[in-house]
Amino acid sequence: MYENVLIRKYTPSDIESMVYIWNEIVEEGIAFPQLELLDSVTGKEFFAGQSYCGVAENIDTGKILGLYILHPNNVGRCGHICNASYAVASTSRGIHIGEKLVLDSIAKGKESGFRILQFNAVVATNIHARHLYERIGFKQLGVIPNGFLLKNGKYEDICPYYIEL
Repeated sequence: MYENVLIRKYTPSDIESMVYIWNEIVEEGIAFPQLELLDSVTGKEFFAGQSYCGVAENIDTGKILGLYILHPNNVGRCGHICNASYAVASTSRGIHIGEKLVLDSIAKGKESGFRILQFNAVVATNIHARHLYERIGFKQLGVIPNGFLLKNGKYEDICPYYIEL
């Protein structure tokens, strides 16, 4: 299935799948900082507001398996740093969709003129993501104790990461 995956720019027809996958991550409450779920209207606005959104599509079935958003991390003198978030459908995890999304976001960030891709808040217990980032070459900047509120009400450390593009 991994070979049959195309990473491409999202289209309006992808919004429903993107909202569903994004909301899965928000509802899990262990990775994204958002508390509010997206709907068709807020999802359309949210994804349109990004510098770039990529989707992972199974080219045999047309099913959207995951997505990423890419946008500036800051403005002005720090505007050369971008940020990205990744979401893989629960039914598509474990087959390297995330890796394809991360690698594509690195290429798109560089194409867009960014010089650094920075993740502000990788939850420390998100070991699969952390191992992936480190294998690709991201560097951990440190640890922010209790920086993320989990869905269960407990706090977890976050680990900022970056890679030069």
